[in-house]
Amino acid sequence: LQKVLILLHVTTCVVIGKTLMILFPNAMKRYILKQGEKSRMNENPKFSYENWGPTFFSFKYLLFVLKVKWKRLEDEAHEGHPAPNTPVVTFNGEVRHLFDFMQDNRPLILNFGSCT
Repeated sequence: LQKVLILLHVTTCVVIGKTLMILFPNAMKRYILKQGEKSRMNENPKFSYENWGPTFFSFKYLLFVLKVKWKRLEDEAHEGHPAPNTPVVTFNGEVRHLFDFMQDNRPLILNFGSCT
């Protein structure tokens, strides 16, 4: 059910976005460039709007967003439910899954932190 709702939401957003790009191309260009500022995408002079702007609200864009959002569903943890078997990357770059590190009945402790 969650995947169907995500499909409907993303498809609706893409259809509306594509329609607005056709009806108001200059306004949508300004909006997309404003969004690009947040991710600092606009700082690279070799990566102009013409390279990436028209890809917004395309079929490839729709598929990519769906893939990301559906993958994130698997990574959500809810109280009282089993933990997700999230993919993780080891120090040597190997992709494993969280449950690969469980040993017998021992609890698996996750420690998150950052170095700044």
